[in-house]
Amino acid sequence: MAMTPPLPVKDGINPTRLHLPVTANQLAELAEQYRPTPPRTIAEYMMARFDHVDPATLRERFDSGEVVTITGDPVGWEQPLGSHEFIWYYRTVPDEQPLPESVQVLFEDEHLLVVDKPHFMPTTPGGRFVKESALVKLRVATGHSDLVPLHRLDRATAGVLLFSTNPATRGAYQMLFEQRRVTKTYQAIVRLDEDPDRAIQQCRRLPLVYRNRIIKTRGVITVDVQDYPVADSGRLDPPRIGKRRRSHDPTTGPNAQTRISWLGARDAQGPVPHHGLGWVRLEPRTGRTHQLRVHLAQLGTPILHDRLYPELLVQAPDEMDRPLQLLASALEFIDPLSGQARRFQTDRRLAYQPR
Repeated sequence: MAMTPPLPVKDGINPTRLHLPVTANQLAELAEQYRPTPPRTIAEYMMARFDHVDPATLRERFDSGEVVTITGDPVGWEQPLGSHEFIWYYRTVPDEQPLPESVQVLFEDEHLLVVDKPHFMPTTPGGRFVKESALVKLRVATGHSDLVPLHRLDRATAGVLLFSTNPATRGAYQMLFEQRRVTKTYQAIVRLDEDPDRAIQQCRRLPLVYRNRIIKTRGVITVDVQDYPVADSGRLDPPRIGKRRRSHDPTTGPNAQTRISWLGARDAQGPVPHHGLGWVRLEPRTGRTHQLRVHLAQLGTPILHDRLYPELLVQAPDEMDRPLQLLASALEFIDPLSGQARRFQTDRRLAYQPR
């Protein structure tokens, strides 16, 4: 359900909407979940659901009118649960630690803001990062409260990231991404097979185009790869059922495609294609969750320092000296307003990139 937030952007942070239990069944399920003392008020529900929030801090937000209904009316501390289906509030993270590196501006005009995002910084607020997200930091630094990202990079990925600064022209740039008219180029450092002969074979099979079907399940960190019939192996879009119409039936073909080419291999002593690392260029046609990480892992050449693929490692604090060796190196497109060719390129280098 699309709703206009009743609260403005504050310190670069959008208000967050929370869906509350309101029906008899929802309230009964909640009572069962929190037996023997289920939450009675909206405030108690928020404290039960977000147990990391300090009650005194939450009380301050209620008292200052920063928790409101969809019409903008303040929610009282004793407001009973079930009286409102939605509320809005500002999300914060207690003791949010600053990241060691900041986002760098590459280009800005009246329509676009192009930046170079560091590793470990999320594009938008989420999880334990709110103020330290690229969006919030840039809104605060530039004063553009209407700033929104035109695409996203994983928190672990560094590189070129585009934002819209003008709501009036935003749609034209969003269509570029929706219609796949933006050429994205990435670079990665990958781990080669320890066996010299197999490592050489890995080098020789590039360039290639890799396709598969990636399925993302909400709430699950990693993605799944789904098999499909050989007959569907070349399909990337729903089949046409007429001159301009497409079928809405579920498709079983690939939904992720990446061209992978070779840039070089190295180890500590030099360009040796075994017991070392490979340097590859990645040109994705699609933009599925973790697509590049999955494709390289399935080829037996996982990205260096990847903690998700091919094996999900135990969750641990970020190792700032071991960033994922994946870089969004360039973006190219024809500007929909001026017709001018645009190319934006990162100033960063991967830590293990050959000099």
